[in-house]
Amino acid sequence: MMRLGCCYYPEHWPEAIWADDARRMVEMGLTRVRIGEFAWSRIEPAPGRYDWGWLDRAIETLHAAGLGIILGTPTATPPKWVVDSMPDMLAVDAQGRERRFGSRRHYCFSHRGYRAACARIVAALAERYGGHPGIVAWQTDNEYGCHDTVVSYSAAAAQGFRHWLAARYPDAGALNTAWGNVFWSQEYRTFDEIDPPHLTVTEPNPAHVLDYRSFASDEVVAFNRLQVDILRSASPGRDIVHNYMGFFTEFDHHAVSRDLDVATWDSYPIGFLEQFWFSRDDKLRYARQGHPDIAAFHHDLYRGCAKGRWWVMEQQPGPVNWAAHNPSPLPGMVRLWTLEAAAHGAELVSYFRWRQAPFGQEIHHAGLLRPDSVDDVGAHEARAAAGDLATLGELGAPAKSVALLFSYEAAWLFEAQPQGRSFRYVELVFECYSALRRLGLDVDILPADAALDGYKMVVAPSLPILDAALVARLQQLDIPVLFGPRSGSRTGDCQIADGLPPGPLQAAIPILIPRVESLREGLTESGDGFAITRWFEHIDTKLASDIALSDGRGIVYRSGSLRYLAGWPDAALLERLLLEMAAESGLSVTALPRDIRIRRAGDVTFAFNYGPESFDLTALTNGPLIIGDQILHPCAVAAWR
Repeated sequence: MMRLGCCYYPEHWPEAIWADDARRMVEMGLTRVRIGEFAWSRIEPAPGRYDWGWLDRAIETLHAAGLGIILGTPTATPPKWVVDSMPDMLAVDAQGRERRFGSRRHYCFSHRGYRAACARIVAALAERYGGHPGIVAWQTDNEYGCHDTVVSYSAAAAQGFRHWLAARYPDAGALNTAWGNVFWSQEYRTFDEIDPPHLTVTEPNPAHVLDYRSFASDEVVAFNRLQVDILRSASPGRDIVHNYMGFFTEFDHHAVSRDLDVATWDSYPIGFLEQFWFSRDDKLRYARQGHPDIAAFHHDLYRGCAKGRWWVMEQQPGPVNWAAHNPSPLPGMVRLWTLEAAAHGAELVSYFRWRQAPFGQEIHHAGLLRPDSVDDVGAHEARAAAGDLATLGELGAPAKSVALLFSYEAAWLFEAQPQGRSFRYVELVFECYSALRRLGLDVDILPADAALDGYKMVVAPSLPILDAALVARLQQLDIPVLFGPRSGSRTGDCQIADGLPPGPLQAAIPILIPRVESLREGLTESGDGFAITRWFEHIDTKLASDIALSDGRGIVYRSGSLRYLAGWPDAALLERLLLEMAAESGLSVTALPRDIRIRRAGDVTFAFNYGPESFDLTALTNGPLIIGDQILHPCAVAAWR
């Protein structure tokens, strides 16, 4: 059964209340507590002088209450004395400015001196607590890359990049060829001449940018692995995790997760709705609920990162402090978000935070408790969710249904050279995911190299750097497959694919794309009941189109079980395509109302209402309800077998 927990900061509160806090956590139904991830200055207040006493007592207090402890390494917040000892450890932004001390994440992943300092503090923590029976898991650092800190342009990063290039290319001449540096006389004689791609007069070479993004991602992998290796050696048998973020593509989470036992993420559905691309209509309709697919999208994305094991490390329990606007969740939403995570297979949902802080940058970030220690709304809903989970019991895994292929490399490439201001890779992926969910389909979000046996349908919203082996593998599966726009358009060196796009996909679908265009808002290409926006590709082929525009130009081409979509689709076209594919695959679809979503876990089906109106479940249910009512009210959950 999924566990519940919270994030707790004993260093923020009088020691006299720790035991009562722990007692109240257990009474609320919590069994896990995360501590320590920001506590370096209290653990080591001066170089080499450790103060373990307070942390020893905090761990003993929480453990004595029956709580399993997730101990964070404190490397996201190096103290001032660490920074002063090596001032060049600070990251540098794209405008050449240092990311200075005074908040958090003030370090460059590439700085070797800072890595050594991290290894030292992690080793000290692991040596002291690695065998403690209360420690059930370790969290490395906190939210790698938050506040745009993955890509650094420091001297340490520049030097690291040169070494990375020397390992990737035989010599500078090979690099010049791969990057096309004959263009604008950008050729280099040695790797030492190469700087990070920023502060250029106009846009930098996209191949240079793509390699730099790959390098920066590899630095995160190496930084994380350094800590993981220490923890595995000193604290065997404990899970090692990291907490990822929402709509964040600055590094390859699949690569980082290969060194972890569990992928976790920090779920703030209302904040993400406010901060990202969603329409004004959606932002108003779901202002206090979050879009119906935001949390689910990330549940399925991160479940695909660490062999199916995943947690929510931070769950929004009330208003947050960091978005442009921060409304309060409607009554019932904290419970709904918790049970939705269970429906997607989470092993843990941990609320951030236990008690609202009365000081610091997060004063306005709600907790389960108010600053005066009175239960806030989230506390009552956590109790209710704990009762629901006990009623539901152990949930089974969902059957394989639809695989949606996700590529961090694709996100970097399109950011480097979007060719259209509105072409956002993650948004395209999300729209495909949301369309599948509106049809009542269960989705697994996977890397392109994942095993796909057993799936009934595959959707690749866009894979610009496309492996011919993947195309052949998908053909052999003989199931409906959809490739979205720009798939197969580039080589691994960021050049136009040999023989024109869609590159290796031509072997399966005989089409050529001699020209592409990006479309401003209001400029569309129309078909029968649908429209193409943002991006449109001209197709040269003898193949008859499967779906065409009103003027006869093709927009969807099919060969065997594979389809290619030559533009950015609207919701109507996506629904039409996915319905056709589902029918071919034998998948049963359920066209859901705008605000209703369902999810299956083993033999249990969940329904969630994100909208302002009630919904009668009669058309969906085929058995007695385990939790909930036949009339699914706003912000309510129901489940049945």
